[in-house]
Amino acid sequence: MNPQANLIFIASLLLGTTITISSNHWIMAWTGLEINTLAILPLISKSHHPRAIEAATKYFLTQAAASALVLFSSMTNAWHTGQWDITQLTHPTSCLILTSAIAMKLGLVPFHFWFPEVLQGSPLTTGLILSTAMKLPPMTLLYMTSSSLNPTLLTILAILSVALGGWMGLNQTQIRKILAFSSISHLGWMAIILIYNPKLTLLNFYLYAVMTTTVFLTLNTTKVLKLSTLLTAWTKAPSLNTMLLLTLLSLAGLPPLTGFLPKWLIIQELTKQDMAPAATLISLLSLLSLFFYLRLAYCTTITLPPHTTNHMKQWRTNKPTSTAIAILTTVSVMLLPASPMILTIV
Repeated sequence: MNPQANLIFIASLLLGTTITISSNHWIMAWTGLEINTLAILPLISKSHHPRAIEAATKYFLTQAAASALVLFSSMTNAWHTGQWDITQLTHPTSCLILTSAIAMKLGLVPFHFWFPEVLQGSPLTTGLILSTAMKLPPMTLLYMTSSSLNPTLLTILAILSVALGGWMGLNQTQIRKILAFSSISHLGWMAIILIYNPKLTLLNFYLYAVMTTTVFLTLNTTKVLKLSTLLTAWTKAPSLNTMLLLTLLSLAGLPPLTGFLPKWLIIQELTKQDMAPAATLISLLSLLSLFFYLRLAYCTTITLPPHTTNHMKQWRTNKPTSTAIAILTTVSVMLLPASPMILTIV
């Protein structure tokens, strides 16, 4: 893609995200979401492969439907209350429609079907933007309206997301699809705590974004897209693959890595809110996703493939690891000891 065009699309993404995050009025928030959607479409379809065009079409249709629902819920609320302020969403029907719209934008179950397909049809860098930056504006809207949303509905969506995110990722061989189901599962953790402690949702989102960025950038460096390629990637960059192993285990939420921190705090908060059964259920369901993280981690560190693959052995590269990956990996793995400081900030 032309660098100037690329710059325009990235700038538009930043503009759309900034407008949505900083707006008080529903129409401005909707405008920001629309700018974001239109800016990411060329980035998804830039390879001109039929799969990429299909992914862009699916993404456009889903996001357009979700944006229409956001507009509809805000207009219904304005009709009944006379308020266009985002924080003044008080009408029950509007809250219900908005929850559905944001769930569709984020890819929460049962509106998740588009996300793995779109991620699979996109390049790794665009997949990274879709999994992290594109989720920030809808998460901000959820954060701002969290006091008015229906707790029962969000808890059901969250538990279903964690269950299906783990369950449907078990059988995948394409790494982008595995990361898509991992994202759905993490969104479930964010949704369940949103009503009780919205700041924990944001903390979970930030840490998830850091860990996912690390995984995507590492995969982009080693040019790995499926498990069979990952099996032979050890010889290419052993140190990078070791760090990928630790980041994947952190993403799974294993102590003493960074990913354990949000899960620990969420379980603690749910127990305080007399929701011990929900906390137990969501913890057990996250074992499903632990299985495919462990499978990815096993494939990452395997030095000699157990069976003859069709892929040639990779030559070791002497190219130095980028500073961004080094910093992100350190944060993804070693942030748990700093949790008291993080809790004082949150």
